[in-house]
Amino acid sequence: MRVLKNLAVLGMAAAMGVSSTIAVAEGDLTRRPTKLPELVLGTEDNRYHMSQKEYHLETGKSYKLEIVSSGQTEYALQAPEFFASIFLRKVEAGDMEIKAVSLTELEFEQEAEAEIYFVPIKPGKFEFYAEGLEEKGMEGVFIVK
Repeated sequence: MRVLKNLAVLGMAAAMGVSSTIAVAEGDLTRRPTKLPELVLGTEDNRYHMSQKEYHLETGKSYKLEIVSSGQTEYALQAPEFFASIFLRKVEAGDMEIKAVSLTELEFEQEAEAEIYFVPIKPGKFEFYAEGLEEKGMEGVFIVK
């Protein structure tokens, strides 16, 4: 009986060791972001142009998205459901690095750029848009698998 008990304990320990090694990732996944095509808001020819309408992402993978405002008009970029479904590492704008838990919007009042570093944690389709300019075509979607 004692031998069976010892074998059971060893078996459980081995199973726990195997399952715990499966869940361990090597390195910090947020430190090696994949650079996405930049999102340019407006051009000299068309102030309502949006360079990207669709981004394909994977959960658990780190990304860097550069957003560039042409300054042709004010742009308030929003993606409420997407921002609620990512791990936000930081936002860089000008000479600042901003570390926050979440985003509501990125508002560009003039020509400027910002970089968002993030990891998607929830799959789905998430809309992004320039508030008030959706009917002008300034909208797109993040597709997270």
